[in-house]
Amino acid sequence: MEFDRKLILEDGTEIPGTGFGARCTRVCEIVFNTSMAGYQEIVSDPSYTDQAVVMSYPLIGNYGICDEDFESRIIAPSALIVRDINDNPSNFRWAKTLPELLEEGGVPGISGVDTRKLVRSIRDLGSRRCIITDMEMTAARGLEEIARTPVPHDAVKRCSCRKKWYSRTSNPLYNVVAVDCGMKMNIVRMLNQHRCNVTIVPFHTGSEEILALHPDGLFISNGPGDPTDVPEVIETLKQLRGKMPVLGICLGHQLLALSYGAKTYKLKFGHRGGNHPVKDVRTGKIEITSQNHSYAVDEASLAGTGLTVSHVNLLDHTVEGVESRKDRAFSVQYHPESAPGPQDSRYLFSKFTELMKEVRENAKAN
Repeated sequence: MEFDRKLILEDGTEIPGTGFGARCTRVCEIVFNTSMAGYQEIVSDPSYTDQAVVMSYPLIGNYGICDEDFESRIIAPSALIVRDINDNPSNFRWAKTLPELLEEGGVPGISGVDTRKLVRSIRDLGSRRCIITDMEMTAARGLEEIARTPVPHDAVKRCSCRKKWYSRTSNPLYNVVAVDCGMKMNIVRMLNQHRCNVTIVPFHTGSEEILALHPDGLFISNGPGDPTDVPEVIETLKQLRGKMPVLGICLGHQLLALSYGAKTYKLKFGHRGGNHPVKDVRTGKIEITSQNHSYAVDEASLAGTGLTVSHVNLLDHTVEGVESRKDRAFSVQYHPESAPGPQDSRYLFSKFTELMKEVRENAKAN
């Protein structure tokens, strides 16, 4: 195998490999994902913006790219790192190969990497910045490039829609406004399946504009980066909480907690993959969940906020869900809409519609 590309980590580690996708130099944060399937959903998930994703599963690309399976219109990661890349898919649905998709999207990839060793390094030492580049670049020069490249704080702005749009369903019962911080399309599909017409609005949409749409419920989406970089959504939530049911997922979960006065912090290497066990503290039920985030809600900071913990991660005991029964607001850190799976947590969309039904019935009674 001929190596023509390499990774340089900010600790000076050099990792050679073979390039595929776009041939360009990129500085980003390196993270890993433990999913065994769903690489197309991963590369089209806006939550991976500005990150180089290491796939722990060794063979990637074997079923190609299918037009119906995208989670967004963008190819989100800054780079993709794999052990073996397959550019000859064996799937009757495939329309193009993964390397072709990355080349079209301007995203570089590296194969031939010992991803088991790299994942262990990230797990033990934490997520770090890196540069993906040609073999000619020295480690010293690569470290200079990493140091002079600023850490971006506008990822949500780059991922969010530019203007509102609509996703309607047959026989709708409820109208939901979804604040797009980098939303996955399967969330919209799930809301439609639960008989919700959805109006998707940009992340900076204010409370008055949202109220003018007369929603039955408010949804705050997933998205990339530090939740404190999105004060617009935090302020909107402060003004709207208690006025309608609210559901937040992933970044939306962190933003909901911040709006109540809680705090967030960055995890050592985050949670990314479709195999994270989460416990519902009320029922004791264990759900296998799909996750993708770098930040978590600080449990100690929830005291006095009016929020209670509803779910916890069984691997590291981080907060995976909060709720305010008084305000009919709740959120989860994981992805109940996850595609291609697991599907253990899809009942949360039914919980959201039940809260909207409850509000409507109370309004009729009064």
